[in-house]
Amino acid sequence: MSTTICQVMGFIVSSLGVAGCIVATAMDMWSTQDLYDNPVTAVFQYQGLWRSCVRQSSGFTECRPYFTILGLPAMFQAVRALMIVGIVLGILGLLVCIFALKCIRIGSMEDSAKANMTLTSGIMFIVAGLCAITGVSVFANMLVTNFWMSTANIYQGMQNVQNRYTFGSALFVGWVAGGLALVGGIMMCLACRGLIPEESRYKAVSYNASGRNISYRTGPYKVGSGYEPDTKPRKGAGYEEAPRSEDGRRSYPSKYDYV
Repeated sequence: MSTTICQVMGFIVSSLGVAGCIVATAMDMWSTQDLYDNPVTAVFQYQGLWRSCVRQSSGFTECRPYFTILGLPAMFQAVRALMIVGIVLGILGLLVCIFALKCIRIGSMEDSAKANMTLTSGIMFIVAGLCAITGVSVFANMLVTNFWMSTANIYQGMQNVQNRYTFGSALFVGWVAGGLALVGGIMMCLACRGLIPEESRYKAVSYNASGRNISYRTGPYKVGSGYEPDTKPRKGAGYEEAPRSEDGRRSYPSKYDYV
């Protein structure tokens, strides 16, 4: 029961994480204009991964997509690639996880196959969460670097100073979504251990010889011809020594003696 609950909770948390990654990637507010020195402005600018937008004080918003790929910074393109890879892995993990749920029976699928699929989806969710967190962190590092460079230019009195940009809401959505995908993947990996069937343990069967235990003593080996008489007489009530023949051998009864 606990394995099923852990698997279902991991699926739900991972689904929220993947959905958050998609929303964060599509949002336009990855970076927003810093209004610390100029709180009242007629134009407010913000940028995303795919386009930059300008919102006027009248409420009119105009967005313009990036018409170039090679003209964008390399780190910017790396952030795009990381987010896309995270989304693709997350969607594939969701598809695999649906068929791996223990509460869903598909044909005669064994628990070992479900365990392998659960582990695979968990690894996909973990990698997707790491990609999202890494991409958002790289973009945040770019913003911090540009912010302090713009601040230094302002204090130096340069005329052509670009607008400073700070963290947008998409960054926080991406961090939370990556964390959820990471936690969901870990829960799926933990649920995989409960789905693995216990290995059959075969116990060794010991065979004991019937009768009394026989102990053998090591000693000098004495070669005999087989005609030596038994020198140790056996004593006991009701014991009669078997008759011997002339050559010293014991005579054993044959089937003709009872006729």
